[in-house]
Amino acid sequence: MNPIINRIEVNPKILGGKPVIRNTRIPIYIILQMLKDGASFEQIIKEYPKLTEEDIRATLEYSIHLINHPEDEIIPIVE
Repeated sequence: MNPIINRIEVNPKILGGKPVIRNTRIPIYIILQMLKDGASFEQIIKEYPKLTEEDIRATLEYSIHLINHPEDEIIPIVE
């Protein structure tokens, strides 16, 4: 199964429907911002101990997929 579906969720009741790491309420934009600013996976996990390397990789995969396929709905919306 696609690791993105297991790790990312979109729920209108959580952060207004922004994509988050499942069961954490940590929005993926925070992870992307930290990576952009030069943080390593280890630094991100230290700041957010609930995260795993797989969560960070799923964030990157999700972002890449959305750029390449903006019409796709790859994450089921949880309501």
